Amino acid sequence: MDGDNKEKSNLPWIEKYRPQNLEELISHNDIVNTIKKFVSEDRLPHLLFYGPPGTGKTSTILAVAKQIYSPKEFNSMVLELNASDDRGIGIVRENILSFASTRTIFKSGFKLVILDEADAMTRDAQNALRRVIEKFTENTRFCIICNYLSKIIPALQSRCTRFRFAPLSTDQMLPRLEHVIKQEGVNVTQDGMKAIVTLACGDMRRSLNILQSASMAFDEVTEDNVYLCVGHPLRKDIENIVQWLLNSSFTEAYKNILQLKSAKGLALQDILTEVHVYVHRIDFPVKIRIHLLDKMAETEYRLMSGTNERIQLGSVVSAFQVVRDTIVEEAAA
Repeated sequence: MDGDNKEKSNLPWIEKYRPQNLEELISHNDIVNTIKKFVSEDRLPHLLFYGPPGTGKTSTILAVAKQIYSPKEFNSMVLELNASDDRGIGIVRENILSFASTRTIFKSGFKLVILDEADAMTRDAQNALRRVIEKFTENTRFCIICNYLSKIIPALQSRCTRFRFAPLSTDQMLPRLEHVIKQEGVNVTQDGMKAIVTLACGDMRRSLNILQSASMAFDEVTEDNVYLCVGHPLRKDIENIVQWLLNSSFTEAYKNILQLKSAKGLALQDILTEVHVYVHRIDFPVKIRIHLLDKMAETEYRLMSGTNERIQLGSVVSAFQVVRDTIVEEAAA
């Protein structure tokens, strides 16, 4: 037993605190209640879960599987294939087909095939799968999990009951984070907690990873420590950048931002994302704001193409300079 506890203590928190049953799931009550009803009435359809990462898709189906099957039955009744496994047309025609086609002689009920990260499957594999799903519905249920619904062929979508897992709200994430903090004895400040939730953007897995990293790197998890841990620009750094962009000369603003980027190891992509929030808060005339957002979007697109960060930084600073000159000219007129 001590060996089990030691093994569990070495686990990443995202696995250590993964919900073990449907009661432990913290969000999407309407989806969980619907699935509970399916399970209790023994009428589980083929399922298609989609939505952003860390919103509980895999946890939900694993909790369902643990509720339906005993630990002894689990390995023989559940086939779980992830994106890391080969899931080309050959695997669909061989492994999945042979698993689905073999009946359960001594056990009642159906088998469960879980296809995680299904948007990474080829179209050929998906086309081969649709016939398998149809043919063995009597003794096998399929659960397809993906981030992007558009990457699943319509033929598969129509054979499944779809559920969208939306990003988690702050109210849903906080109780679970507090539970982990209490269990692990982590020292977290109120602003540290707020920073974790802000950076996670509704991704529970990411919030636990940030919490674990920050707690291992620092004795106290504060706002600054959380931002430093994930390499995200601090709020005061972004405020300084916006201040320079709006008030300093081109040369001074460019030089200051470049120095800050080098000192803190910031990516221009992250700076742009944060500055974008401030652009919406500042009371610019509509025409000016549209121009600025257009230029920033263009810069982000160019960054994605792998262009030089220094040149793109010059482009951002110059966009703000043009905006300032336009405002001064309009005021003078």
